[in-house]
Amino acid sequence: MKFNAVKTSRRRLLGAFAGVAVISATPVYANVAGFLHSAGDVRRISMRNQRTGETIDTIYWIEGEYINPALSEISYFMRDWRRDEVIDYDRRNIDILSASHRLLETTEPFTLLSGYRSAKTNAMLRRGNRSVASNSFHIKGMAADVRLKSRSVAQLTAAGKACKSGGVGKYNGSNFVHMDSGPIRSWNG
Repeated sequence: MKFNAVKTSRRRLLGAFAGVAVISATPVYANVAGFLHSAGDVRRISMRNQRTGETIDTIYWIEGEYINPALSEISYFMRDWRRDEVIDYDRRNIDILSASHRLLETTEPFTLLSGYRSAKTNAMLRRGNRSVASNSFHIKGMAADVRLKSRSVAQLTAAGKACKSGGVGKYNGSNFVHMDSGPIRSWNG
């Protein structure tokens, strides 16, 4: 039995995967080198936005290259939904979230509580809650607050810390974990 091999260029493959990016309702693994080498040639992000009901499940990186249309969809998904403002969301934080999710060995998408926040939204939230940082990494599109039903806050925190990249805040009382691509640090909220 003979098989005819169809030659596919890397660019054609990247283009095909770019079409896999899905957002319903519209729309760098930075220092994690050790984890990255075993992560494979494809990176994916899967989330549900608790506030808007939107979901995203997209491959955004293949064989060392980011897929720009997928990054644009992720930026839209992570937008400040209160003001409908979009910025280019930090690739490093997408990598941290993706690596953490992979370490948790679950197919359940993250539930996103907060991604990018405009300075105005952050100031409004800060007036109601002093634990909201005045110079939050959310304002820079470098942070996300996430949870999983199938994993504990402690498990999410451990996965975030295992990436050895960025900040990881553990919020037991509110049942979420903050992950950002700022300096490496951790705290309990």
